[in-house]
Amino acid sequence: MPGETNTGLLYRISDPSDLRKLKPEDLIQVSKELREFIIDVVSSNSGHFGASLGVIELTVALHYIFNTPYDKIIWDVGHQAYGHKIITGRRDNFYTNRKYKGISGFPKTSESEYDAFGVGHSSTSISAALGMAVAAANNNEDRQIVSVIGDGAMTAGLAFEGLNNAGIEKTNLLVILNDNGIAIDPNVGALNEYLLDITTSRTYNRFKDEVWKLLGKMSKLGPDTRSLVQQLEHGLKSTLLKESNFFESLNFRYFGPVDGHDIIHLTQVLNDLKHISGPKLLHCLTTKGKGFRQAELNQTAFHAPGKFDKITGKFLEVKSDKVQPINYQEVFGHTLIELAEKNSKIVGITPAMPTGSSMNMVMEKFPERTFDVGIAEQHAVTFSAGLATQGMIPFCVIYSTFMQRAYDQVIHDVALQELDVVFCLDRGGLVGSDGATHHGAYDLAYFRSIPNMTVSAPMNEEELRNLMFTAQTGGKGAFSIRYPRGKGVMPDWKKPFNEIPIGKGRQISKGDDIAILSIGHAGNLVKKAVDKLKREHIHVSHYDMRFVKPLDESILHKVGKKFKLVITVEDGTIVGGLGSAVLEFFSDKGYSSRVIRLGIPDKFIDQGTQMELYKECGFDPDSIYKVVLKLIRSKILSHAG
Repeated sequence: MPGETNTGLLYRISDPSDLRKLKPEDLIQVSKELREFIIDVVSSNSGHFGASLGVIELTVALHYIFNTPYDKIIWDVGHQAYGHKIITGRRDNFYTNRKYKGISGFPKTSESEYDAFGVGHSSTSISAALGMAVAAANNNEDRQIVSVIGDGAMTAGLAFEGLNNAGIEKTNLLVILNDNGIAIDPNVGALNEYLLDITTSRTYNRFKDEVWKLLGKMSKLGPDTRSLVQQLEHGLKSTLLKESNFFESLNFRYFGPVDGHDIIHLTQVLNDLKHISGPKLLHCLTTKGKGFRQAELNQTAFHAPGKFDKITGKFLEVKSDKVQPINYQEVFGHTLIELAEKNSKIVGITPAMPTGSSMNMVMEKFPERTFDVGIAEQHAVTFSAGLATQGMIPFCVIYSTFMQRAYDQVIHDVALQELDVVFCLDRGGLVGSDGATHHGAYDLAYFRSIPNMTVSAPMNEEELRNLMFTAQTGGKGAFSIRYPRGKGVMPDWKKPFNEIPIGKGRQISKGDDIAILSIGHAGNLVKKAVDKLKREHIHVSHYDMRFVKPLDESILHKVGKKFKLVITVEDGTIVGGLGSAVLEFFSDKGYSSRVIRLGIPDKFIDQGTQMELYKECGFDPDSIYKVVLKLIRSKILSHAG
């Protein structure tokens, strides 16, 4: 951190070339200091925590053995990469991690040449690494390409697609499976059970120790013996495990499991693997949160904790005497339980996000009616479609940014077949410190273009409950409800359910000077601006549209006839969103109102607090207030002229 002086080994490492000057036994101390550094910074500057602690030794070993950045390391699930960032030149500004104008919480190619591929979503590393490996082979480059995939990312279809293709390309590629048994919540599925079988097989583990001894002598025994050892190991593994090794069935050479925290052994293994050509997979066993006891014991809570005491692990909460609104996510969880108690057809589906989305609350109450399908958004949507064909009403909750991965399934498997599936899009809009890869900027626009869809966004918690109630009444088809990350605006949110007419908005305030049309939680930002404008004797007609599809045409006709100045406000891209929909309607109906669109501009937005980003994009309350003042003053001047 600025102003600090340190004498440890970590502070002698400006980049990995300095790391490679150390003796192998020094790496133990480097790993210890690196772990302590991350604990120190993240405890006071909130960020992802457990995943990076779990790969400290692996990170140090990779940069020690491989010639980065010429050799490429691709970090799948980018929140594993804090240690990587610190030893690749970003130690002194790591305190800005995830802050506005600071460094990204994920690998980012524009930030460092050591960040070989930008990642935020999971399961992309094998495909990207294969592309790099094929390019290296075509360019006759003796370049090592390493994919580090973990935190449940191997469960996604894209990871399997990459493995399948890599197995026939025969390029020089190393996939490291960081097997810690957990994503944010514990891993699920047959692959997880398969890996557990490998991990716990005593016979196989005794055997693999002998194999490693043989492999360590390979450079002395020559290429013919190397081939013989590989064939022998392959045959014995199949016999000892009583089944074909899954990875070797895809033409990968499988090595492991190895202790991912034994850094001396890791460096020896990685050095050996450098000299084996073709696709290889190293199975590393690690502990998420390693080295911080509380994070090891409570891995879900310490995946991305807020501020905490670095000695006791106690979370540091900001206390307030006022009754605070709860998170939209909790409102979703409580409401789905209420609805499921009344409607036995309701089922819940989430792709590996039960805790983050509050689906875990529903799982506790209705374990037989809730399903965590792993990091597999496409499957989650089509699985929901299958349930809907049999009369069930699936509530499929997916973060907005991750729903992008299942767009085809929404079109073909749900909307085209007119199935009743409710998509609850968590983290809609600007999410804050996770940055560009996680902002839910596009769902209003990309869903608005799909036939047979209802696309909605509640302005507050009561509206969320009522939209969920409306969606589950049946016969509504594909129905999306998007809501933001974080707290709502109503401490007293638990109201009786009321069905909302599809495609009907509501008027929040009346005025003759200008009209503002908003969608979703952004309406609360408008409301603050409108209250401030009243003190300037400017009176605004504010409409909460509720739906971008279908639009409330009665409101739009009223606005088009009465107002020459119209502002639209949305926490989503202005390309194709609410503002675009209003412009299309006015153009089709012959209205000449001037429409100013406020929302996320046509560019990727980096990290910061939500309010910092609202301001940057120009739709925080103060920005809305200033836009209205400018428009009204311009109108007055034009009339005076």
